[in-house]
Amino acid sequence: MTRWKSVNKKEAKKLGIKSAKNKELKYKNKKPEVDGIVFDSKKEAAYYINLKILREAGKIKDFHLQPVFELLESKKDLVTGRGIYYRADFKVINNDGSEEVIDVKGYKTYAYKLKKKLFLAKYPDLNFREI
Repeated sequence: MTRWKSVNKKEAKKLGIKSAKNKELKYKNKKPEVDGIVFDSKKEAAYYINLKILREAGKIKDFHLQPVFELLESKKDLVTGRGIYYRADFKVINNDGSEEVIDVKGYKTYAYKLKKKLFLAKYPDLNFREI
């Protein structure tokens, strides 16, 4: 049986262990901050700035950051019992009242592709766009 013990910063440095704060990001992207909001990519931050300009110009009514959509109810999830959720990047409300879900992607993971399929099946009335 292997026993794990906690190590202090000095021992971690000797062993070559990086702390969680200094850990390199998975896709080597930079996390920019705009208006006190930390975004996952520069592309997403730029799109946020664009949406702010469109709202101020009156081209769109409003937008929301990180809306959550339920794909599978927790009571129907027989494996974990927690359900499955999809978090999009933006939800835009147009002047005519229609809604649009927008996801800013640089790299499409397998999990994303699967959740996108489930999202499109459950919410066929919502307009979905990838940027």
